[in-house]
Order: sequence, then structure tokens, then C-alpha cells
Amino acid sequence: MLNLQSAARPVHDRGKIGLAVAGGGPLGAIYELGTLHALDEALEGVDFTDLHAYVGVSSGAIIASSLANGISTPEMGRIFINSNAPDLALAPEMLLQPAFREFWQRASTLPGIAFSSLLETLKHPFSRRLAETINPLTAVVPTGIFRGEAIHEFLERAFSAPGRTNDFRDLRNRLLVVATDLNTGKARRFGARGHDHVPISRAVQASASLPGLFPPTEIDNASYVDGALRRTMHASLALDAGCTLMFCVNPLVPYTSGEDPKRTKSRHNLNDGGLPLVLSQTFRALIHSRMQVGMQQYRRSYPRADVLLLEPDRDDDEMFFTNVFSYADRRRMVEHAYQRTREDLLRQADSLAPVFARHGVTLNTEVLQDSRRNFQTAVERLDTRDRRAAICNRLDDTLDELQRIIDAA
Repeated sequence: MLNLQSAARPVHDRGKIGLAVAGGGPLGAIYELGTLHALDEALEGVDFTDLHAYVGVSSGAIIASSLANGISTPEMGRIFINSNAPDLALAPEMLLQPAFREFWQRASTLPGIAFSSLLETLKHPFSRRLAETINPLTAVVPTGIFRGEAIHEFLERAFSAPGRTNDFRDLRNRLLVVATDLNTGKARRFGARGHDHVPISRAVQASASLPGLFPPTEIDNASYVDGALRRTMHASLALDAGCTLMFCVNPLVPYTSGEDPKRTKSRHNLNDGGLPLVLSQTFRALIHSRMQVGMQQYRRSYPRADVLLLEPDRDDDEMFFTNVFSYADRRRMVEHAYQRTREDLLRQADSLAPVFARHGVTLNTEVLQDSRRNFQTAVERLDTRDRRAAICNRLDDTLDELQRIIDAA
């Protein structure tokens, strides 16, 4: 689904293009990857690895920081989807490492807390209620199940490669990664002045520290959790930086169940899926309603900016029920997002083209009409290019060695 908020008072300010990428876990990152690749292919005059400003929240911060580091969508496909990048690969299992350190630290406090609670109960055996006795023990419960440090370690390696950087200050363009300060409830904008000394990889870890899944991330004596707790996308940060064409990608929308007139049977009853589906739908509804409020504010606060929001359709079964930890499902999901975005762009081409033109961007409808295009082909082209480059490098080395032998003869 594609929603355009056209500027009330448009300006011709070419080059000020921004991207805001919301969170959504592994599923959201895969959707965002397919969507952004479709945009990158179809739009001429814009390079998504060279935008004026990037804003990333939670898993969206992984995508935004990678683009800001010059990592293209096909390259991310090799890393995140195929897991066959020559120097780097990410398997979802890496993000599911148990937080043993957190478990141990919490468990080590149990004897002291239990003794104190028991002592208070003995001192006031008739005045203390059961809840008062048990409440101190809740401090022993781990704050996260999985080890968030794995996100930092992976991105630290990724951004240490030649031509990339793990330092906000060394980036060519502006990157802001948003996390929430647990102790104040305020949003922290890593990458902004005064907070740009924090490594990008650590900032992304903080932004993706969803309470309950990952423990809070400690940075400069403060604890940070998921940036989406304050706002969904924080696109206003890029708009404040002067962007007049804003691409916003939000992968989380509430699923619309009930009767489908195009089918002979009813849709899923989410209650049948148990607590995980109920929680997922509740979280999506809360996030999306808040994002809609934010979009309305952008219209009022930034009347000179064109804002394009891309998100899944509400009746999209693929987005709601996909198992992103399956390699086959990941490939199917990124292709699904890629093709759906192409369809949306082509369907609204007449209204989008003049808006893009104001910013020096052309919508290539021939690319959108080419039914042979798919995400995996772009990744394979990248693999072929790299294999050819490797062969050429080996040939150059061989010729150099041969020349040395001839010179020495």
C-alpha cells in the first residue's frame, strides 16, 4: 500500500531526499529490503545509498545504517536473505543466542533478595501480604531472553570493511538512529551532535533492544531500549534536516481478518492462533495508530515536503503469517514485498511522476512493466559481477608473477 502526502506549497530543492525506516523485527527488515529495492530500481535520479538523511528505528536502523554505509539492497540480500556474502553473512540464529550473562547476573541476586524478603516477613509476620513478599523477587526476572550484543558484533564487522565506517562522524551523509532512554522515557538521537561518538553498531543495538526479547543496552551510564516506544518512524528528524522528498517505510500494519469477498471461506480467526498472534495484532494496531497521528502532523508541520509512505496491505497474509526464520520464507517474503511495491508504483504512476519530477526524480515505468524482474536476479547479478572481478584479480596476479619471472630470467 502506497500513500502520498503531496506538499501544500512545493519547492524545487533537488537533492534533499530522505529515508525513514521503521522497526518490525526480522520480518520488517525483510519487507523493507524488498520495498527499497523496488524503489531503487524504478526511480532514476536518486541513489538510496547516497541520500541527504537517513533515520532508522529498531530493525529499520539496520537497513538505514547499511544504506548510509553504501551497502546496496542486493548486497543486503546476500547478507540477510541468502547468507552467502563472500565476507559476511547473517543467519537469524545469530539473533537468537540466549542472554546467559543476563540470566546469571539476575540469578546471582536471588539469595540476597530472598533473604531480605524472608527477614521482613519474619519481622512483620501478620502485617505483610503475599504480594509484598513476592514483589522483591520480580527483580530476578531477566530483562531479555536473547543476547542483543550479537547485533552490535555483526554490524561492527560489517562496517569495518574498506569503504565503510562505524563512526557517525565519518559518514558522507546524515544518519540518525533513535533509541529510548529507559530511565527518562525520552528519545535519544544517536548521530546527532553530542551523541555521535557512539559507534553506529552500538546505537543500532540500543534501538533494537525490544523489552522482553533483548536486555537494555548500556551506553554512557544510561540504559536504552527500542526506539519505537516513543514514535514509529521519527521521520521528522530528516524533515528537520531539510529533506523535501521523504520516503517512509513501515512494515507493521494491523491485519484485517473476517470475510473476504474474493474467497469462498473466511479468513483466519486470530484468536485461534493463541497468545503470540493476539499480542502481534495488538502491538501492530498500537504502532500503526500512532504512526497515522505522526503522518498527520507531518502534513501540518512540513507543508513544503512531499512524504511517501510505503507499507503492506492490511489483508496481506504473507506479511502476518510468514516464518522469517525459514530461508525459503525469507526469500518468498522479500520477493513478495518487491513485487507488491512495483505494482503499487505502477498503479499510481500518473500521480507520482509529477511529484517525483519536482525533485529531479523520474519514475521508470518500463522497469515496472518488466515482468521478468525479481529480487533474486539482482542478487545473482551481484554474485556474477564479484566472481568476474575475482577472476580478473587472479589473472592480474598471475600476469604480474609471470612478468617478475621473465624480468628475473
